[in-house]
Amino acid sequence: MQKEYKTIQSIAGPLVLVDKTIDVKYEEMVEIELSSGEKRRGKVLEINEDRALVQMFEGSQEILPKDTTVKFLGKTAKIAVSTEMLGRVFSGAGKPIDGGVEVIADKELDINGNPINPYARDYPNDFIQTGISTIDGLNTLVRGQKLPIFSGSGLPHSRLATQIARQARVISEKGQDDKEKFAIVFAAMGITFEEAHYFIEDFKKTGAIEKSVLFINLADDPVVERISTPRLALTTAEYLAFEKGMHVLVILTDMTNYCEALREVSAARKEVPGRRGYPGYLYTDLATIYERAGRIKGKSGSITQIPILTMPEDDKTHPIPDLTGYITEGQIMLSRVLYNAGIMPPIDVLPSLSRLKDKGIGEGKTREDHSQVLNQLFASYARGKEAKELAVILGEAALSDVDKKFVEFANRFESEFVSQGENENRTIIQTLDLGWKLMSILPVSELKRLKPEMIEKYMRGSNK
Repeated sequence: MQKEYKTIQSIAGPLVLVDKTIDVKYEEMVEIELSSGEKRRGKVLEINEDRALVQMFEGSQEILPKDTTVKFLGKTAKIAVSTEMLGRVFSGAGKPIDGGVEVIADKELDINGNPINPYARDYPNDFIQTGISTIDGLNTLVRGQKLPIFSGSGLPHSRLATQIARQARVISEKGQDDKEKFAIVFAAMGITFEEAHYFIEDFKKTGAIEKSVLFINLADDPVVERISTPRLALTTAEYLAFEKGMHVLVILTDMTNYCEALREVSAARKEVPGRRGYPGYLYTDLATIYERAGRIKGKSGSITQIPILTMPEDDKTHPIPDLTGYITEGQIMLSRVLYNAGIMPPIDVLPSLSRLKDKGIGEGKTREDHSQVLNQLFASYARGKEAKELAVILGEAALSDVDKKFVEFANRFESEFVSQGENENRTIIQTLDLGWKLMSILPVSELKRLKPEMIEKYMRGSNK
């Protein structure tokens, strides 16, 4: 039974305090009818005895307490899901914005999802090929993993996100491409109209839209809607993965905008702020999003997450990247130095990490030499960077012949391996072969992380 009240006590920003309520539930949906007949949506954020704090989705402007009716709907926020959502574009509130008809629902699901029993979780172990060498070769993405991209203001994370979305493929344990079962759920939060246009047009132009569901929340959309957008996307992903058996890659951009929305609502509630003004429950809130990735025993589908966030002032100790790093399984770091040098995508290999990469590589998944190539490329590039720094201080004349080889390797590694352009989609075999080609620059005696039989089998034109 729906309950109606005309007992609004106060209004503060997006928050409305309703007095003398009975049996109102947390997260319950609310409909507010203005004196003009306009209806707005909200949800119950907090309950204190007979008072309910309602968080408005469309803002609280023009709400007059005496003339406004508050109706509690007795249900939580839900989204109508169906396989017909593939190929469609929705707003951050889950409404179609591509000019198409409303989706015929297979079922309605609570956007907050259901926690996965840790015992029911299956371990991630299938390789996802993104077509980007620095990810596939050195920081391998595994099905069921959550691997964020740490970017900065002005860096091309949007272009990297669309490149991953159109190129990503799941390679099963048998080495087969499960293209038919693969889907993308893309959620953009707090972006500009130009960015939204870029995302939608790129998905359409490349054909990636056919296997994708897009949720777009613009910067001028209600702040509260931004908090719901990733949950709508993940609920859709859970339906496709665990009920339709699909391998779903969820891309969330930009999580910094999401956290700013949380901070704004927290300030309106007059909560005691935590680090840098963010609410003290930021870690818990982010965990409710990131932990919805994974695999479930007995189900063929999976959810893999790539959250993207811009680090304020490129500070990786900022609360958003810091807490994200605790919850997720690694990070891909973008470098402003590489970007300014014209290298695309500007992925900084040395601070990047995929904690589950060992589970998705090797014979039968990628190739038998992958682990050794990965370790050798990483070690050689690190030494090459050290040699370059030494040359800046002491001059190139102070470098040994071997150090000069490592400097050459580091330069070519950045220009040939890291840099590949937006339209170059490399297979894992092409990536590994390119790694061997670059390692042939170095003396074989310096390739200490490669077994002799691997060098004999794969190296061409080695500098012996």
